[in-house]
Amino acid sequence: MLERKQLKGRTQVTFVLPDNTPDGPVSVVGDFNHWNPAAHPMASRGDGTRAATITLPANSTHSFRYLAVGDRWFDDEQADSHDGINSRLHT
Repeated sequence: MLERKQLKGRTQVTFVLPDNTPDGPVSVVGDFNHWNPAAHPMASRGDGTRAATITLPANSTHSFRYLAVGDRWFDDEQADSHDGINSRLHT
């Protein structure tokens, strides 16, 4: 799930997943962090979810995926769109 907050000329995006699905650490990776799994690890929020927040330019489009333990890549089913390989986010 994606949560958004509009800022002046930017959009703060929070990527949200259930705390235990999938098990183990998960990172958000995408063109905004050069597909670096260490850049945006998801952290528990205490409400049964885990999240990572980034700020992106307004009116931009980005590709992203989640990376879980064991090199398990998966998409966000609630993303704005999908391009066949990646989830897509429109700010």
